[in-house]
Amino acid sequence: MKIERSLHMDDSNMNQLGGMRIAPYMQLATALIGKARHAGGNMFRHQMDTLAILIDYGYIDSVLLKASVVHDTVEDIEGFDKNRIANADEEGQQVLDLVLEVTRREDEDKKQFLMRILKEGTPKAKILKCADRISNMISLGYVTDPKFIERYCDETEYFLLPMALEVDYNMYQELIELIRTRRRYLEEGGYFDTRKKESSGS
Repeated sequence: MKIERSLHMDDSNMNQLGGMRIAPYMQLATALIGKARHAGGNMFRHQMDTLAILIDYGYIDSVLLKASVVHDTVEDIEGFDKNRIANADEEGQQVLDLVLEVTRREDEDKKQFLMRILKEGTPKAKILKCADRISNMISLGYVTDPKFIERYCDETEYFLLPMALEVDYNMYQELIELIRTRRRYLEEGGYFDTRKKESSGS
């Protein structure tokens, strides 16, 4: 069953958003401008995309939105001082806790990382990770490596769909559509036919 959501921000949400101090987190995120992405652009823009996706889905929770703006800083900036997030404002420690939930640990591979969030993550961590994956799946449309696309779609289906189904059915529907269109691109390009021939040795 589809869950209806408002297509417009009401005055209450506007005032709530206006009262947030997101600027200090945006300043921290600008350190990601020099970090290139596989699909083009840079990691700073990806943080802003994730923020926009959350707002598009009606989330106005201050900790969630602030965390979205800096969610890749700890993982992608070498030697990043986590105290910079903790001390950004009065919610800094809560924001850092959420960022660390969605940050891959040194002893985790990608599957272990996603499984941890799926099995142990808080609702906010799962919502943030789903928004992050929607942004990544949209960017996947600019990736030309078919094996990477297939692997990313499989990963999204296995880990992110059950996560989204648990926290936000609308995100679940969007992820399904993104998987479908990316796999259709592979099919229309003949990737699956080529892969079958390779695996059969013919």
